[in-house]
Amino acid sequence: MQEIRLKSSIRVAAEIKRCEAEFIPAMVLHKGDEERGQIIIKQYVHGMGARIYSETRDMDDKLIWHEPLGEGYMEEQKADDYIVRQKSFDEDLWVIEIDDPKEKYVVGIIE
Repeated sequence: MQEIRLKSSIRVAAEIKRCEAEFIPAMVLHKGDEERGQIIIKQYVHGMGARIYSETRDMDDKLIWHEPLGEGYMEEQKADDYIVRQKSFDEDLWVIEIDDPKEKYVVGIIE
């Protein structure tokens, strides 16, 4: 039985709505392929820096999130540079930026 997957555009819209419900500002910085574009999330916390979350699939083809630049906060410029590099490799990439002044955001796009 084949698993039904939501389009990337729907998952991105759901994540934006989830943030809005938590009163966390979020915006799409780059629109990718509507159907299957990979999604990267940049979380920015003023005074702490940024974190990057990238989606991938595990061995069982289940969606998981990882931090490709390591766990924890980094200078925002390092995160931005990573996103620019990834967009140059993958034009289908979606990028969401979360402006999280109270560090409330928890990654977790609807599968």
